[in-house]
Amino acid sequence: MAATQTEKATRFAALHQGPGAFVIANAWDAGSARILAGVGFQALATSSGASAAVLGRHDGQVTREEALAQARAIVMATNLPVSADLEKGFGDAPAAAAETIRLAAQAGLVGGSIEDATGDKDKPLYDIGHAAERVEAAVRAARALPFPFILTARAENFLRGNPDLENTIKRLQAFERAGADVLFAPGLPDLAAVRAVCAAVSKPVNFMAGIKGRSFTVAELEEAGVRRISLAGSLYRAAMNGLLEAAREVKEKGTFGYLDRSLSTAELNGFLLSQPRPADPD
Repeated sequence: MAATQTEKATRFAALHQGPGAFVIANAWDAGSARILAGVGFQALATSSGASAAVLGRHDGQVTREEALAQARAIVMATNLPVSADLEKGFGDAPAAAAETIRLAAQAGLVGGSIEDATGDKDKPLYDIGHAAERVEAAVRAARALPFPFILTARAENFLRGNPDLENTIKRLQAFERAGADVLFAPGLPDLAAVRAVCAAVSKPVNFMAGIKGRSFTVAELEEAGVRRISLAGSLYRAAMNGLLEAAREVKEKGTFGYLDRSLSTAELNGFLLSQPRPADPD
């Protein structure tokens, strides 16, 4: 049976209520979404880095229209709830963040994140007051929807050259006061920092696995207080690693050993053809 957007939104909201942590897997197209659904993940997300890479670009070089088109393809591929990495909302003004949330809902998404990174290397982060205003505007847009859209607010200090845990926590607390449903500080360096963040806020915390030396087990993160674990672009990079290894084997050795390690066409089709078509957005 096809799931409606409201049904998916309700399931997604319930996942954040625990009792433990859940992993949200980041897809980059309809095919990867179907594979991840077939493996058994309960929810999917997009990755801005992967979204850019499939277009041959760097992270941050995708337009709102392109990002939402990719997200819609992922939404339509399965019956799973999908949340999107919406970067800074594709604009500096609070109104831009709000409009992005409205358009995200129209694309069938049931969640999305807004970050406090500006995209300007000379001033990589918004002032905390302006950042909170942008989250508040996004929250208002989410609350106006006829289903529970999960708004995630991201504090980007540790990815933008300002590894200040105290300031990160202040930002997350400001975003919580602004009404964000989930709080997220990508790049936290260790479990002590994760525990400090989780203890400082009352809303669910998302942890991003995907950085070497700064990714921990589900059990460790759950013990630290994390409620949701995302994979960022790591699955896409893993897929590209397989591509690179296979291509190099052929080019450099003239052998095809990668075929023995690969899915068969029948196995791949088993994932691609097993998912029911979702209902259109409510």
